[in-house]
Amino acid sequence: MPETLPEYEELAARVLPAAVRDFVAGGSGSETTLRSNRTALDSVTLVPRVLSGVEVADTSAWLMGGVAAMPVVVAPMAYQRLLHPEGELLLATAAAEAQIPYVISTLSSYPLEKIAGAAPSWFQLYWLRDRAMIESLVDRAEAAGCGALMLTVDVPVMGRRLRDVRNSFALPADVVAANLVEAQSEAHVGVPGLSAVAAHTASAFEPAVSWRDLEWLKQRTGLPLLVKGILDPRDALRAVEIGADGIVVSNHGGRQLDGAVASINALPGVVDAVGKECSVLLDSGIRSGTDVLRALALGASAVLVGRPLLWALAVDACGPALELLRRELADAMLLAGCADLAAAAGLATGRA
Repeated sequence: MPETLPEYEELAARVLPAAVRDFVAGGSGSETTLRSNRTALDSVTLVPRVLSGVEVADTSAWLMGGVAAMPVVVAPMAYQRLLHPEGELLLATAAAEAQIPYVISTLSSYPLEKIAGAAPSWFQLYWLRDRAMIESLVDRAEAAGCGALMLTVDVPVMGRRLRDVRNSFALPADVVAANLVEAQSEAHVGVPGLSAVAAHTASAFEPAVSWRDLEWLKQRTGLPLLVKGILDPRDALRAVEIGADGIVVSNHGGRQLDGAVASINALPGVVDAVGKECSVLLDSGIRSGTDVLRALALGASAVLVGRPLLWALAVDACGPALELLRRELADAMLLAGCADLAAAAGLATGRA
């Protein structure tokens, strides 16, 4: 059994086709931001407190109106049946057993209703060209009992993911965007030297999404609304003024603008700007319980975890991976002298 989350990638590499591995692992452009996420997290140092008298660390967190066993959310990730036949259903069930939120992707390979029926979930929305489809997805998410809505705002177009281009990556026929109307799409048509998935998003996503659209969405839904993909404090302030209940500081795991600031480096500025007004979550690069503690120490209320859980999904080990992350966080908190998350948020931090 792996002793660290990154080891799941090594196990998954033994069972996945090379093109699928690249689809999950890759970033955009020269993958500068992909690498900087990890480098920046490693540079955050923690100053532990001693003689705290703490025997058991309380990792529980209050997230969007509910209690979670730890300040971790399963990030929205597309087409999880590429990794395992049960895809989203398996990972969502593991999240429910771990007592943490699972975020259903617009591009999930099972219908959102089926996933929400398997586990308490939030729904992630991409802004589509078809406004009627957006309304339908919001209505379906509400009817399915999703606890929050998460709008991803950093994909007006898909970043140029060169691994997919070199692999001429296309979806197999049995993996579809199950929430959308078409069963088959450009995403299934392989063209030499092109990414079929990028071609599909180019036709389906609205590149000119704006603040007016966020205002409309806030008025359209009664669900708590998080905005994912914010790095600039000014954008965070604007989102909160419109009514966002949460901000997800994210560079899309290094898959959008190559050269964008590492998410952990952008976090303090966003927290300073809006941290008293709404929840601030961190996404991109989290690989351990210590990384979770680093994010909490810099002001995040929770983190989103993505790729490591896909690698675990590929080897049918979602539950063990989440339990490993919880144990790592609890150990890190004890070593830092933190009885609970409030104490973690008060840790002094520095840069290595």
